[in-house]
Amino acid sequence: MAQLSTATPQSSLHLPALSVLDRVGETPLVPLRRLSAGLASGVQVHAKLEWFNPSGSVKDRPAAEILRQALADGQLHGGRTLLDSSSGNMGIAYATFGAALGIPVHIALPANASRERIRILRALGAELTLTDPLEGSDGARRVAARMAAEQPERFFYADQYSNPANWRAHYRTTGPELWRQTGGRITHLVAGLGTSGTLTGISRFFARRGLPLRRIAVQPDAPLHGLEGLKHMPSSEQPPIFDPQLVDETIQVSTEQAYAMARRLAKEEGLLVGLSAAAAAVAALEIGARLQEALVVAVFPDSGLKYLDLPIWS
Repeated sequence: MAQLSTATPQSSLHLPALSVLDRVGETPLVPLRRLSAGLASGVQVHAKLEWFNPSGSVKDRPAAEILRQALADGQLHGGRTLLDSSSGNMGIAYATFGAALGIPVHIALPANASRERIRILRALGAELTLTDPLEGSDGARRVAARMAAEQPERFFYADQYSNPANWRAHYRTTGPELWRQTGGRITHLVAGLGTSGTLTGISRFFARRGLPLRRIAVQPDAPLHGLEGLKHMPSSEQPPIFDPQLVDETIQVSTEQAYAMARRLAKEEGLLVGLSAAAAAVAALEIGARLQEALVVAVFPDSGLKYLDLPIWS
């Protein structure tokens, strides 16, 4: 397979100078000092804080890459609407960039998405189709696919679950950032599985350069769970971009474990995080507890600001 360039093909695009898309990436990497205090002295655990992206989550990376590719390919000409399904964060990223670039956005999302997410999407001008909450993100994806098939002239269906630009965003940006920020010393990557783009892209960056990295996937421990944004893969439709061969180990985390960790991260590290980030922290500390020498990095997808109405904070 041909090796991908880490450069973004800016010359082929027609984006405004200093677009909000240019602010994506280069998010901070911070140590979890208090939470990792009981680990061996040679073990460090760090978190990549993805809510420093413009719309507040890791999803800015694939959304920006998908938009760049669609613009370069002429998929959004003539006022076509970008259509995709989302549980919230990807939709917010699309809506943020769509508003900045004058691109209409339509999102199919489960009707039980948090009120904050629905309000944010509407504030940014996105059209919404609320889908059956019992069918979750897989149901929303099926609805979006049907809408695209029925009105192909109206919609560009981005389909984040199968679009290679999803994982390519992390290949081009997140992987190189982690290599630079750790001085090449990263030994373990911990990332949650939703579309799987984060883990897939970073893993391919390291693998294609022959750089050692142990890749840890995080998922809920049961089909019914409260970890919004994460998939229980055995009971879900597997994203087409997911490559199980890129996973060295999978750690399952319960909703209760993630709740407890979110409270600890807030009170002990000053990090108010979302539940998928808390789940990644649970897994990262579990990995760190087994080792004597390691630099473990957990990707924290978003902050806790969209989840303040959850009982976790009561």
